Amino acid sequence: MKKILILTGDPNSINSELIFKVWKKINNNLKKKVVLISNYNLLIDQFKKLKYSVKIEKINNININFKSKNLKVLNVDLKFNDSFNIPNKNTSKFVISSLKLAHNLALGNDVKGIINCAIDKKLINKKNFGVTEFLATMCGLKNKSEVMLIRNNNFAVTPITTHVDIKNISKNLKKEVIINKIKTLNSWFKKNFKKKPRLGMLGLNPHNAELRKESEEKRLIIPVIQKIKKLGIKINGPLVADTVFIKDYKNYDIIIGMYHDQVLAPFKTIFKFDAINVTLGLKYLRVSPDHGVAKNLIRKNKANTLSLEKCISFINKFGR
Repeated sequence: MKKILILTGDPNSINSELIFKVWKKINNNLKKKVVLISNYNLLIDQFKKLKYSVKIEKINNININFKSKNLKVLNVDLKFNDSFNIPNKNTSKFVISSLKLAHNLALGNDVKGIINCAIDKKLINKKNFGVTEFLATMCGLKNKSEVMLIRNNNFAVTPITTHVDIKNISKNLKKEVIINKIKTLNSWFKKNFKKKPRLGMLGLNPHNAELRKESEEKRLIIPVIQKIKKLGIKINGPLVADTVFIKDYKNYDIIIGMYHDQVLAPFKTIFKFDAINVTLGLKYLRVSPDHGVAKNLIRKNKANTLSLEKCISFINKFGR
């Protein structure tokens, strides 16, 4: 039985609350597939403070069929005194070690895919690096063809640039990169849904429909769209970003934006927690809940489990 690896992510977060609540909800067949990559003692301590009761079992090998219904933990070392207030230096080492372990295991044939619970991006220790970029680098991707896809069962968005400062967006928009990402996106959709996706690509600038002479729309985006159409991919644009999410987005399977918040902000406004973050183009399938660490909610029993539940269902369905 192939395993679903769940990284507990940033310890200074709501992640342990989410994991406990979801563990109580999923069926026994799924429980046999789930393996946490975490710190055994940390989880015990966090559950104790949260007043949660669950049997946790430390394991050394994922390549077996588990018979017990205990929550399985593949241990990663972490030094801590207060389990909800761990220094960033320690959490950074823990997060990076967890990601590397998950990556190495996912390269094998015993893993359906990996889910990482929320991680504070600064723990990755590289500017403009999130989990998407970290795992793409681990997979040796040099053409930036990995795709950040935020989706639910009815709709999805993807940004061409991901964790890039606004002032640097334009210079990070490259013709080859955009085309590679669209090809990755189109291929994945066709493979899993047996049809060509309807893609809508946004412009970059305010009032981009004016198509000013020296704009990125005229210079880059329109030529890219024309080339993509010649590949037989269904794509329209450049669409006007400030109105498309009123209703026109419903005409598309995926809206492609030029930068992170251009598409993520309206998506989250419309769909709230009904979303997951999928990385396409890696050597394995990786997803994460589409929310942050929510330090303001730690130990308040208010965390919403919907996104993590969707992640597990997604990996179980689409993982290899």
